Amino acid sequence: MTEDDIMAFARSLHGVVATTASEASGAPEAAWGDSFIFYDPVGDPVNQHFPFATLVTSDYAGFDESSELNRPGVFRLNIAVGRNAFESLIGYPATEHPLHATEFDYTALDTLLPHPVYATQAWVSILCPGGETAEQSKALLADARRQAAERYKRRNG
Repeated sequence: MTEDDIMAFARSLHGVVATTASEASGAPEAAWGDSFIFYDPVGDPVNQHFPFATLVTSDYAGFDESSELNRPGVFRLNIAVGRNAFESLIGYPATEHPLHATEFDYTALDTLLPHPVYATQAWVSILCPGGETAEQSKALLADARRQAAERYKRRNG
């Protein structure tokens, strides 16, 4: 899957807005090229503060370099899967990730991994989803969208 494939799939989900940070969007330069996927069924930017998924294209020096995203063509899909799904997928509760963080190769391509920084918040990641994880990526994105829609409905009646 390419970044464009993922963004097209995300945008095909009902109520989803997906944006890519750029100079024109007013985003900080470090985020240019990164994409953010939100549930926003009414097109109100107020709903676009916390994405349920992101596509990251480069390392953030001093903060998040463990995936080595500065390799040519490498990007990372990040998805908020929720605590139950995280435990089912990864094998332990998200809150226990600091005890397991060194068990993973965060540079591995096409492999479902705990997010290198946000695993304790129940986020997972996949570098360059492909043959092994393409369908799983779509299913996880669809479920994350469903969860985001449920949160939206609770907040907005």
